Amino acid sequence: MIRRFKKRQEERKFYRVNERIFAHTLRVLDSLGKQIGVLSKFEALTKARQEGLDLVEVAPMAKPPVAKIIDFKKFIYQEAKKKKEEKKKSKISETKELRLGPFMNEHDLQVVIRRSREFLEDNDKVRLVLKFRGRQIAHPEFGKEIMQKVVAAVSDVSKVDREVHFEGPQLITLLSPERKKEYAKKENKEIGIKKV
Repeated sequence: MIRRFKKRQEERKFYRVNERIFAHTLRVLDSLGKQIGVLSKFEALTKARQEGLDLVEVAPMAKPPVAKIIDFKKFIYQEAKKKKEEKKKSKISETKELRLGPFMNEHDLQVVIRRSREFLEDNDKVRLVLKFRGRQIAHPEFGKEIMQKVVAAVSDVSKVDREVHFEGPQLITLLSPERKKEYAKKENKEIGIKKV
């Protein structure tokens, strides 16, 4: 059976505009955000129409509800712009997984170290998974040695969240980015430049 899931739509916020506002009295703000005062719905609508703008209910749960006299399309544009800025600022860190083997070539190991360093510098977590196949499990010391090499190589940009441990035939560890050292170096450089 094939299951198809609809993509989750972003939460949309609906605003009551002009005649669709239910409250009888409103705390009214002008387009600059200055408070005009508490007016009846009819007075607020006439004031908005005189200015050629809309009356938009901004905070319906307040007592009395807050409405703003502003061009509705401009208001929606500003809200979308704010949301976009907030989205830009918050970067969600992901967990990247890198797979290793107990008998890896030195060059392959350097590639894994380089990739894990890149992920950590991009502020992502790194999950290292070393899988034993067949009779390789008889010598777990080789796997632990490889894991320790990788962890030691990226220790300047990472910290260990979960120590190396077995989950079935796999050795697993979790590394997260360490940013404190870089910030301290940058601050020291800036202080040194200001003194000169």
